[in-house]
Amino acid sequence: MCQYAVELDNISFSYEGNMVIDNLSLRVRPGEHIGIVGSSGCGKSTLLKILAGLYVPDCGKVVVAGEQFPEKIREHAALVMQNNSLFPLSIRDNITCGHDIMEETIWTACQNASLAKWIESLPDGLNTNVGERGNQVSGGQAQRIQIARALCKNAQVILLDEPVSALDQDTVQSVLNALNKLLIGRAVIHVTHHRETLDNGYTVYRMEGGKLVRA
Repeated sequence: MCQYAVELDNISFSYEGNMVIDNLSLRVRPGEHIGIVGSSGCGKSTLLKILAGLYVPDCGKVVVAGEQFPEKIREHAALVMQNNSLFPLSIRDNITCGHDIMEETIWTACQNASLAKWIESLPDGLNTNVGERGNQVSGGQAQRIQIARALCKNAQVILLDEPVSALDQDTVQSVLNALNKLLIGRAVIHVTHHRETLDNGYTVYRMEGGKLVRA
């Protein structure tokens, strides 16, 4: 096992000429939970997308689960976003992302993500189409599908971008329960506007001026 699940060494990233991340470094051990707070537009979500292998920094080194190439990083990091990020495909396809995953593994992930009873009630079950941009499922169901996807992926690093901020209060607890099962034993980086959503197990940083400072 790598000493660090995540290593960022002096990374910088600019967008349309504006410096969003400025010479930032961070190390996260396996199983460690990191919270990042800060105002809208401060670069929190951009940092998560770099960690997910979706963006490449202008300079500096990114290592996730021992991998440096973005396509390899994407195999080891799972991103759960606040906005509905489902594909206009079936529930099954949204969970497996086209990979050959055993049926038992899919259903175990659905059970742990509090999805199984709902899916079993649908006429087409796992083959139910979620619609364009997931408009045939609720916000809570969409979030739990993302969590089931991450569980099936068995990623070593979990990246959370305000995963419950867009949900109504009645839905929040069930999604949090599913998240808690996902996060056990994994390195977690959770960005949020609301520090109170981070429990005492988190080491918390604030993002200011493109850098991280202990909060």
